[in-house]
Amino acid sequence: MQETELYDLSDDADYAASQQQGSASMMRSDSSKRSSSSEPEGAEVVYTKDNVTIHPTQFASERISGRLKLIKQGSSLFMTWFPYKGQSSSARLSEKDMNLYTIRAVPFTEVRSIRRHTPALGWQYIIVVLSSGLAFPPLYFYNGGVREFLATIKQHVFLMRSAEDANVFLVNDLQNPLQRTLSSLELPRAVVAGLPSAPQSLVESPSQEHLKAVGEFHGESSSTFQYGGRQRQKGHDPTRDISIQVLEKFSLVTKFARETSQLFRETHSNGYGSFERKRNSQSAIDYTQKEADPAKKVPNQSFVPSDPLEFDKLSLVWGKPRQPPLGSEEWATFLDSEGRVVDAKALRKRIFYGGVEHKLRREVWSFLLGYNTYESTDAEREYQRSVKKKEYEMIKHQWQSISPEQAKRFTKFRERKGLIEKDVVRTDRSLPFYDGDDNPHVNLLHDILLTYSFYNFDLGYCQGMSDLLSPILFVMEDESESFWCFVALMERLGPNFNRDQSGMHSQLFAISKLVELLDLPLHNYFKQNDCLNYFFCFRWILIQFKREFEYEMIMRLWEVLWTHYLSEHLHLYVCVAILKRHRSKIMGEQMDFDTLLKFINELSGHIDLDAILRDAEALCICAGENGAACIPPGTPPSLPVDNGSLYPQPDEVL
Repeated sequence: MQETELYDLSDDADYAASQQQGSASMMRSDSSKRSSSSEPEGAEVVYTKDNVTIHPTQFASERISGRLKLIKQGSSLFMTWFPYKGQSSSARLSEKDMNLYTIRAVPFTEVRSIRRHTPALGWQYIIVVLSSGLAFPPLYFYNGGVREFLATIKQHVFLMRSAEDANVFLVNDLQNPLQRTLSSLELPRAVVAGLPSAPQSLVESPSQEHLKAVGEFHGESSSTFQYGGRQRQKGHDPTRDISIQVLEKFSLVTKFARETSQLFRETHSNGYGSFERKRNSQSAIDYTQKEADPAKKVPNQSFVPSDPLEFDKLSLVWGKPRQPPLGSEEWATFLDSEGRVVDAKALRKRIFYGGVEHKLRREVWSFLLGYNTYESTDAEREYQRSVKKKEYEMIKHQWQSISPEQAKRFTKFRERKGLIEKDVVRTDRSLPFYDGDDNPHVNLLHDILLTYSFYNFDLGYCQGMSDLLSPILFVMEDESESFWCFVALMERLGPNFNRDQSGMHSQLFAISKLVELLDLPLHNYFKQNDCLNYFFCFRWILIQFKREFEYEMIMRLWEVLWTHYLSEHLHLYVCVAILKRHRSKIMGEQMDFDTLLKFINELSGHIDLDAILRDAEALCICAGENGAACIPPGTPPSLPVDNGSLYPQPDEVL
């Protein structure tokens, strides 16, 4: 492989101009901080910056401001960020929540790169990516100082500009060409439970509270302000750019570094109606049966620690039995004479335990997704349909009116159109609804996705969105209604497609903490075998298990998740439930990351949905408030909030 050329920072005019600023800052910091009793003996503060801020949510009152420092101790350089005390009056953002973002003495020997963002409007910010793949939340510099920060780093560690991206600066990049290429992808390999250790003279002992408080997951950027599942974009944020496709990058990493199958391989027989076929009982392994019957274990299988919740199963109802789907007669009992839903909570609970008959899905899904409000009447919904249809046609006309000559000069349009055309012809083609050449439904997929890329131009189109739209179009069978239901779904799932992968990071981190809470032996096994990144759950989260279940089953799962019953993050408990159900095989066969990723991919089509939903329900109840505390503030909910509105309200915004 040809070695990638790297350029020194001296070619950056910003850095040339900031050298004197950096030196002056170091002198000011040195004089003001050398005598500070807060730093250990022998440590020198070479850079300090106040009002460096993290944005966990959309609300201005919930910004977390703090002090950023660069500390030199011996030959090592460390970075810290601590929030100011007593700055939040919000009931939603506690002191404990704020401490969760704290960055405690990260050595630059463990930093892979620093990405600099300079939007046309708004504040500059940086994203620090560790060699493990962990990326900290974006740090916003309200009073400037990014150039000074990077110039100071350059004086103490080897810092080079990436040839692939002028805004990415590689730290100590002395790897071989293949590893350097993988690093330049900036695709995380790990979301770990604790940061790399620093000298004890610089930090306190790594207590359990410190591990929980450290800023160890990639929080939401300002481009995805969200609260309660609602997402809000800012047009200037480059992190929403689709020029880097998350899934295609991950498949490259998988190919070169892991030599496993592509992340998005097509699964067999994903057709509607095939859910009636008998499932392969040999593949759907019940971990309780495996542990109860050692004879079924493979030869030379290692000792498997018992499930810590096994005893609780004797005294707890391990998930309530599933019910038949909601039918037409029962559905009518939830509506008043004008078509309003009289008890939305009871309806969501009923759907949670049984789902919906297919013929009712078109009507019910519009409520679950938030396109129609529970309080609306039949007449109001009919009027909204006509208004939204006109609005959809207007947005669609924007890209339809682009001439070939204009398209030649519209790079993003060509890129997105090409990606969509490539993906829709591979989406659910084994399903009769999308089968065959010149299928009109495939054309509708294309038109809706391209229209959405204009509606939400900041996010655009990313691989995987066609998977999320396919069942919606299948159910709605109407272009305009499918579009607006997809818009509502993306209000929840949009953070999954962030360019900086912040939404995915926070969810993978949450799974790690939930497994640690609910199955410590399994968590320790993953830790010992370098599997704490939980990247084997990447596909599950990104497209909501779309490739893991047959078509009818995925529609049943989605409508259960959309009820927002028990938890808005129930999908994370589903991940934990699948892992626990297969813990005996994973631990007994001593699976490493490669083997585990292959095993998880091969579970596709062989997971018992009803059993997993029962387990997820029980795990959520068992975890209770402790489980909710494992999910960091700002973690993207994939489910709707019940405030009766599809669009964000003009509340306090940034």
